[in-house]
Amino acid sequence: MPRRTATLLASTLTLITLLCVALLMPVPYSEMSPGPTVNTLGEHSGEPVLQISGRKTYPTSGHLNMTTVRVTSADFTMNLVEAVSGWLSSDEKVVKHDILYPKGQTAQQADQQNAEEFTQSQDSAKVAALKELGISVGGRVIVSAVVKGAPAEGVLHAGDVIKAVDGTTVKAAADVAKLVTKHQPGEKVVFTIVPVKNAGKKGAATEDLSITTKKSNDSGKSRAVVGIQAGVEHTYPFKIDIKLADVGGPSAGLMFALGIVDKLTPTDLTGGKFVAGTGTIDDNGTVGPIGGIDMKTIGARSKGAQYFLTPSDNCAEAAKDTPSGLTLVKVKTIGDAMDALKDIRTGNTAALPSCSAS
Repeated sequence: MPRRTATLLASTLTLITLLCVALLMPVPYSEMSPGPTVNTLGEHSGEPVLQISGRKTYPTSGHLNMTTVRVTSADFTMNLVEAVSGWLSSDEKVVKHDILYPKGQTAQQADQQNAEEFTQSQDSAKVAALKELGISVGGRVIVSAVVKGAPAEGVLHAGDVIKAVDGTTVKAAADVAKLVTKHQPGEKVVFTIVPVKNAGKKGAATEDLSITTKKSNDSGKSRAVVGIQAGVEHTYPFKIDIKLADVGGPSAGLMFALGIVDKLTPTDLTGGKFVAGTGTIDDNGTVGPIGGIDMKTIGARSKGAQYFLTPSDNCAEAAKDTPSGLTLVKVKTIGDAMDALKDIRTGNTAALPSCSAS
């Protein structure tokens, strides 16, 4: 073989090899795509999503679908070919890996966080729904988590009921931090608690536990801490169970709350229409933004949704590429969503607050 031909062939093979390596090299991206959408008024895996006992419920119709997004796992390594394919796809989205998984977060930590957020969203959905109906909800301040290696470790435990700090009655979770930070690091603070093992017992005795505070080491203002996270454990006048596995994160809160309201009222909220939506919800019924809104609207429309309840802060993004045949409805609170559902079931769709791309 002539030297010139051999050189040209070798150069071509080298170029092809380098190109293949470049295409298959790892890139710091992850992929999002439309996930399952589940009717909160219906069944999932053979059982009702919302199960209420101890209170009269009413028939429902139509759909109030919660929506999800599929994402590649925290330990998934994407290559350039996969990234380009995702960028070119209309129903997939490629985003920086750190947007979905903060640097250093393991797959196990991500799953645990998603599970905790999902549990919290269910609790807030129940509270918001019952408040919307004027039904009283009880609550008590508890230790929701203890930081490993913190002064409180081994003294306080998750589930302990916090009755007072330094003799001052605790009425809200935020009270705990306010009372602890009145101290200087190194000073003792006294927690009056009902231990978790006795938390559900009527008339359970309290215990006073002394903990020495230490100086905080986070990015916030220097202060005294004991290393716990306080939360609220709600108590309900009847039983509400949300049966939905393999879902994480807080974004189903709004749709769970609406489903609960629908089952507890004689009014058929949807009027038989197919309504989907998303949004976090807090105990007061405020609807918050979520991630992956464009993937959720695609998933909802592909299943037949006609209307999509959209958190106000997600409206501009969602309106940039709304699937054909889907009406975006802007909501800021559960009250807004209830008003929108009334307009939808009565055919007064001209009154619906819409999302715009600006």
